[in-house]
Amino acid sequence: MTRQYAGPIDYSGPPPASAAWMEGDPAGERSFVDVGPLTTQSGERIPNVRVAYQTWGTLADDGSNAVYVCHALTGDSHVTGPAGPGHLTEGWWDGLVGPGRPIDTDRWFVVCANVLGGCQGTTGPASLAPDGRRWGSRFPIITVADMVEVERRVTDALGVESWALMLGPSLGGMRVLEWMVEHPNRVKAGLVFGTTAAVTADEIGIHQVQLEAITADPNFFGGDYYDAADGGGPHRGMGLARRIAHLTYRTENELDLRFGRQPQGDEDPLQGGRFAVESYLDHHADKLARRFDANTYVSLTRAMSLFDLGAGRGGVESALARISAPLIVVGIDSDRLFPLRLQQRIADHATGSRGLEILRSPYGHDGFLVEDDQVGTFVRQALAVNSVH
Repeated sequence: MTRQYAGPIDYSGPPPASAAWMEGDPAGERSFVDVGPLTTQSGERIPNVRVAYQTWGTLADDGSNAVYVCHALTGDSHVTGPAGPGHLTEGWWDGLVGPGRPIDTDRWFVVCANVLGGCQGTTGPASLAPDGRRWGSRFPIITVADMVEVERRVTDALGVESWALMLGPSLGGMRVLEWMVEHPNRVKAGLVFGTTAAVTADEIGIHQVQLEAITADPNFFGGDYYDAADGGGPHRGMGLARRIAHLTYRTENELDLRFGRQPQGDEDPLQGGRFAVESYLDHHADKLARRFDANTYVSLTRAMSLFDLGAGRGGVESALARISAPLIVVGIDSDRLFPLRLQQRIADHATGSRGLEILRSPYGHDGFLVEDDQVGTFVRQALAVNSVH
């Protein structure tokens, strides 16, 4: 399947069956590296993993200025830069990386790779399997540890001995923690936002409802929907999953202040029209269908549910105690997906913890995407900690 994969997102007409980047689409600012076969923690084998990544800045001769950004669930390698050929959206942390920005690319060499299981160039369910068909339903169950192993191989391929700073929000923060436990000599400092060392039963439950929405969609076809015409694919299921998730990303107070009980434009809810907040959720559901892949949503969400830093390491507290490098833990005061107590647990038990920092925001979990000034302050603090400069 070859398409004109060019940004910004085109809202005319129905969405494609999958908005995954696929072979033959414009590469955009991506580079690619093959990192070999992988046997996943679930015991299944991927014969070769190809990783899409982007870099900014120049690696110093001594390799001391390398920074790695770990993206969240629906992010990708396009941390900064405009939408355009190969990139349906502008950078998801655009204000963070670049000349003169908190991670100044005149000084730092910055890398972000699309995770294993992703849909923006790295091997995932939408990628071609060795038999020439999309992996689809055959793609293995993967874990955060599997993602980190792939990132470790990318690190080696780039010739980076250690990261001066590794940072990430949510799922990205989980990977930072896994890195700091599994590869302690390769991360000089860490920074995590709105994350956890072990996903709770409440979060697993939220994930399960979302996954059920996708897999119950009659157009999911067990995960093998890639040959459907535009408008096909499990858009209703993924849209419902996105609506559920988005309500956990924002806050009750923000939504009420922003939308209240207002109707959407001239629509009358009494006559079957929508409230403004329903239109807002509809928009985010439609946007995701035009830039993401349902199988990737399932794969990465399952990986989050499986995440427990303490598994096989004597428990969470024991695992966190292995983190000796400086670690700045940032919690978002209004986060109802990963509440502050989960970041407090990390800060209390990680040996290298610099304590719990609070990002104050009315926007909930999404505060890490919205509060640029506060995020920038924490990033500068992390870059300076332990003489990392």
